[in-house]
Amino acid sequence: MKQPLPSRNPALDALRGFAVLWMTGFHFAFDLNHYGFIQQDFYNVALWTVQRTCILSLFLLCAGAGQALAVASGQSWAGFWRRWGQIAACAALVSIGSYFMFPKSWIYFGVLHGMAVMLVLCRLSASWGLWLWPAGAAAMALGVLAPQAHALWPQLGVLNAPALNWLGLIDQKPITEDYVPVLPWLGVMWWGMAIGQLALKRGWLQTASEISRRAAPRPYTGLALVGRWSLTWYMLHQPLLIGLLALSRMV
Repeated sequence: MKQPLPSRNPALDALRGFAVLWMTGFHFAFDLNHYGFIQQDFYNVALWTVQRTCILSLFLLCAGAGQALAVASGQSWAGFWRRWGQIAACAALVSIGSYFMFPKSWIYFGVLHGMAVMLVLCRLSASWGLWLWPAGAAAMALGVLAPQAHALWPQLGVLNAPALNWLGLIDQKPITEDYVPVLPWLGVMWWGMAIGQLALKRGWLQTASEISRRAAPRPYTGLALVGRWSLTWYMLHQPLLIGLLALSRMV
């Protein structure tokens, strides 16, 4: 009798944990800059903008692969909505907290807001199979080519309005500390789901878990633990970092 597929995979958790630690280092540098300990342009210098893109892409690939695993393990819609509710609630808390810290550039559609929308779309399209690849490519192309479309059709300027710019079909980036629109990023999550489905079919996740466990058991276990608690870590790390830096300025 075939054993039911576990709802979590240590290799995927470890990859997510690596992304979490990378993000923490990035945010620590951002906080150092905010409090004047260093002087960096996080909005225009490639060293920082490319890192942000890589970190976000890794998170969304893991989220898509996680949905592939959840569907394959038989997660119900009720279970999905419970987890989704946690993400949506945390997104609301991020908005509230960012408003007090950055009232002129508060986060109204950041990574958690974007993930809340994209996870629903990803779950609804889980049965697309190989069509996830072209769908992902199309989503990314729409987001990337939106400025050119605006140049051809000025009427699309309405999509820059706050009520619609969460879609990502813009040519003017909004003033906000974190902006993760549905397009092009849904394409990355769709590709993550496609990779996850392929990895499950070929047994790659199970093999990666076994190899990593034998080659580097302690770092692997630590990363997997961080990855399993990624949402909690995400919500706590910035208040702790900001609090420590604020305290250091008072000492």
